[in-house]
Amino acid sequence: MARRAARALRGRIPLVLSVLVLLIVVGWAVVPSFFASGDPLTGVPREKFSAPSAAHWFGTDNLGRDLYTRMVHGAAASLSATLLAVGIALVAGTLLGLIAGAAGGIVDAAVMRVVDVLLSIPQLLLALALVTALGFGTRNVAIAVGISLVANFARVMRSEVLRVRHADYVEAAHASGVRWYTNLARHVLPNSYQPVLALATVEFGMAVLAVSALSFLGYGAEPPDPEWGSLISEGRNFLATAWWMTTIPGLVIVAVVLAAQQAGRALSRQDTP
Repeated sequence: MARRAARALRGRIPLVLSVLVLLIVVGWAVVPSFFASGDPLTGVPREKFSAPSAAHWFGTDNLGRDLYTRMVHGAAASLSATLLAVGIALVAGTLLGLIAGAAGGIVDAAVMRVVDVLLSIPQLLLALALVTALGFGTRNVAIAVGISLVANFARVMRSEVLRVRHADYVEAAHASGVRWYTNLARHVLPNSYQPVLALATVEFGMAVLAVSALSFLGYGAEPPDPEWGSLISEGRNFLATAWWMTTIPGLVIVAVVLAAQQAGRALSRQDTP
C-alpha cells in the first residue's frame, strides 16, 4: 500500500506543482503588497543592472527598480486581461456553439462557416488586427484576445451539444412538452459544459501568451506601469549585459502557461469517462 501510494503521489507531482504555481501567481495579482511591499515604479539608480541576489531576487532594471516587485505588481494587469479574454471567449463561444448545435440546419451551417473563417486565421494575427482597430490599452488587448479565442469554444460546445441533444432524457423532456429553451437550459447545457470548462483552463495559458505578446509589442499598459509582456520588451535592449531583465519574466510566463496546460489536461482526463 505504501508503494502504491508513493506511485500515485509521484504521478500527481506535476499537477500539484502546477496548482502551486497558479496559486502563487493569483496571490501576486490579488495581494501584491503581501509578496512584494516595495514600489514598482521607483528605483535606486546606484543599484541599476544588479544581478539576481538575496536583496533582489530577480535583479534590477536599467533604472534600479526591483524586477521581482515589478513582476508581482504586473500580475494584476496581465491576469485580469487574461481572465477577461477567456471570459469573453467562454461566454460568446458557448452561446454560439449551443445555438448552432441545437438549431441545426441553416443556422448551424452559417455559424460554423464563421467559426471556420476564424479558425483559418492564426489567433495572434487575428488578435493583433483587432487590437490595432480597437486601440491601445489592457482592456482592448483582452477584448481582442477574447474574440480570437471564440471559435475554439464554439466548436467544442457544438460537438458536445450534438452529442447530448439526442440523449434519451433530452428526447423524453421534449416529448413531455418541455419548451425548447427550457430543455436547453435544464438538460443540454448542464451536460455539455464540462469539456468547455476544461478547454477554458487550457486556453488560459494561451491567453497569457497572447496578452503578453501584445503587451510586448506595445499595445498594453503604458509605461511605467508594469505588465509582463512590457517587462520583457523593456529588457530586450539590455540582453547582452542584463540577461535577467528578459529571461526571468519569460520563464515566469512559461511556468504559468505550462501550469495552466497541466491543470487543463487533468480536468480533461476527469471529464473523460
